[in-house]
Amino acid sequence: MSTVKEQLIENLIEEDKVSQSKITIVGTGAVGMACAICILLKDLADELALVDVAVDKLKGETMDLQHGSLFFNTSKIISGKDYSVSANSKLVIVTAGARQQEGESRLDLVQRNVNIMKSIIPAIVQNSPDCKMLIVSNPVDILTYVVWKISGLPATRVIGSGCNLDSARFRYLIGEKLGVHPTSCHGWIIGEHGDSSVPLWSGVNVAGVALKTLDPKLGTDSDKDQWKNIHKQVVGRAYME
Repeated sequence: MSTVKEQLIENLIEEDKVSQSKITIVGTGAVGMACAICILLKDLADELALVDVAVDKLKGETMDLQHGSLFFNTSKIISGKDYSVSANSKLVIVTAGARQQEGESRLDLVQRNVNIMKSIIPAIVQNSPDCKMLIVSNPVDILTYVVWKISGLPATRVIGSGCNLDSARFRYLIGEKLGVHPTSCHGWIIGEHGDSSVPLWSGVNVAGVALKTLDPKLGTDSDKDQWKNIHKQVVGRAYME
């Protein structure tokens, strides 16, 4: 006797077993799950895979996403400790790594996180040799270089998140100081994602008005409004990542 499913659904064509836009996230901490939610809400993948060594947390986070599938178009959300779940990914986002402690610079994390990358990157490449990698783990600039070397992938396929987060914080804090929404504030942080990052004060503008034209001392030690403190806040908030 046929099952209810067999009576209800008839496959007219063979199901495509290979995802066309699969994304894998390695690490299900706060950053990894924020990435997952954004991917699902923006409908960027036809399959989302999560990988983590913390099995219980991984299971809970996966179930939360699966149970919210009503609100997403992504039909397949899977997870596992084994990297086989990441097979055939088009993009792999790496957020796994040791956390930065109070008073510790990103550079202090290097050896611990290099060791972690050595344990996970070969497995990712083995299962998804054609993928692109986005590195978010800190110190991101160094680890992006390390992952490129470990993976053996072309440099164009290993990308670091760089100063995107710093620049977003910069724009928000500028807007907060002026009472303006950050979408109207424009400015960039360049260099290392870390204590040595550089704010481009000459490029800071609000709705096209360069703040340097209003105050040539903007961002300098002689700036009476102490705009340079905004950059200090950008760097300081990194310790909350």
